[in-house]
Amino acid sequence: MRLLLLSCLAATLAAAPSAQALDRAKKQDLIVQCAACHGADGVARDAETPDLAGQHDVYIYRQLRAFSSGARPHKEMRYMGRHMTDEEMQAIASYYSGLPKQ
Repeated sequence: MRLLLLSCLAATLAAAPSAQALDRAKKQDLIVQCAACHGADGVARDAETPDLAGQHDVYIYRQLRAFSSGARPHKEMRYMGRHMTDEEMQAIASYYSGLPKQ
């Protein structure tokens, strides 16, 4: 259990500086793309699309990585994830995790 907590903390700390490396305009462009399905407020308008607001940043980041690698199949997310850098995925995870859960 302690090792799991330390691993999660390390992953969170590792993600934080990289997410800050993207400029504000680039982050906004990323969120606009995500907001088309997941909402700018992190609340999806379609029942088939998950809400992202308030989700844990490590969870969101790992899902984006899984879509990107093809480990988690989804046509649209595979396309989006393939074109994202690690920093972009971390920035998206940071943004949506910081929103209040609805």
